[in-house]
Amino acid sequence: MTTPLLGVTGSTGAVGGRVARDLADRGLAQRLVVRDASRAPRLDGAEVATASYRDGDSMRAALDGVEVLLFVSASESADRMTEHATAVRAAAEAGVRHVVYTSFLGASADCTFTLGRDHWATEGLIRESGMAHTFLRDSLYLDFLPLMAGEDGVIRGPAGDGRLGAVAREDVARVATAALLDPAAHAGRTYDLTGPEALSFTEIAATIADVTGRDVTFHDETVEEAYASRAPYDAPGWQLDAWVSTYTAVHAGELDVVTDHVEQVTGRAPTSLRDLLSRG
Repeated sequence: MTTPLLGVTGSTGAVGGRVARDLADRGLAQRLVVRDASRAPRLDGAEVATASYRDGDSMRAALDGVEVLLFVSASESADRMTEHATAVRAAAEAGVRHVVYTSFLGASADCTFTLGRDHWATEGLIRESGMAHTFLRDSLYLDFLPLMAGEDGVIRGPAGDGRLGAVAREDVARVATAALLDPAAHAGRTYDLTGPEALSFTEIAATIADVTGRDVTFHDETVEEAYASRAPYDAPGWQLDAWVSTYTAVHAGELDVVTDHVEQVTGRAPTSLRDLLSRG
């Protein structure tokens, strides 16, 4: 049986890069779709195609012959939905049969986390395209949590005592690889990808402090304080809304979710925050 050509976007990033390396280690042919070929990883069996989600013609050319595609969501921007719509249409027109898309936990038209609404809309575009699909609804990334602390070691946001079942990017990558390797087994499936536990930001800060020795604490802001403390960054409104709603989604309980989907798909228990930090 001929192995279908796999396409991987986001190979210059953390999730897509891990997937691309895993596929190469297995000796599988793949096409890395990147905006800048000079940044693409050099992997055995991997060809590189230059394309942008914003450019339908370049995407169609890059995806010609690809049957199964890892579609890593575009970087946050004011017009990310335009990029996604262009990329999905190009994939369908190029003949892609199955899309594995990195979505967000609890994605819906009215979820609290504003960017989760974009993911819901993108899922809809993929469904409507007629391509088979697998949706990976990732919680917030464990890897990102230490970066949420400011230079003073304080994590600030209106999360209250809400809890968060954050997931390691390496676990998301393993699930994505499994779906690419056996798309038929994962067709039509939506996986809620979380870590093994849900922690409050107070507990997250305490864990980071305990493992790293850094003095890290959590300060529960009001929503008004959250916007005010981020105002010096002079970010556009959509970006401020995304930053603040990360915390209000936790406060609302929408990310207080722990599933066994990582282990169900990969056969391995998901990584905890303590384990991730302990590796250095």
